[in-house]
Order: sequence, then structure tokens, then C-alpha cells
Amino acid sequence: MESLLILIPIAIVIISIAVAIFFWSVKNGQYDDLDTEGKRILFDTDSPESDARVSSASKKLDQASNRDSGESKHKSEGSSS
Repeated sequence: MESLLILIPIAIVIISIAVAIFFWSVKNGQYDDLDTEGKRILFDTDSPESDARVSSASKKLDQASNRDSGESKHKSEGSSS
């Protein structure tokens, strides 16, 4: 029972630190762009010109996904009439 007098404050301090770190990371934009890192791993190379390729590949993927979503909207509009 006496150990709870030590463990509970320690747990509260650790939780407070974790929450503070989470809010700090949100404030500094750590969660703003979650897709780039997922795409970057697919095109990972060490040359400086690879960064340009990654950004162009990301743009192509974005354009393709936008095009696909646009086509599905048109198909659903056509099938409902």
C-alpha cells in the first residue's frame, strides 16, 4: 500500500511528460504530412537528384489518385440517371 504513494505520482509525471511531448509535436507540425514518408520509402536512394524524382513521383501518384476519384464520381453520376 505504501508503494502506491510512490508509484501513482511517478505515473502521473510520466503521463504528463508524454502528453506535453505529444502537444509539442503537433504544434511543430510533426503530423502535418503523413503521406510523404510512406511514399519516400518506396523511392529511397542516396543521390541528391533522387529528391527531385521523389517529388515528381509523389505528384504523379497524387494526380493519378485524383484522376481515379474523378472518374468514379462521373461513373456514379452516370449510373444514377
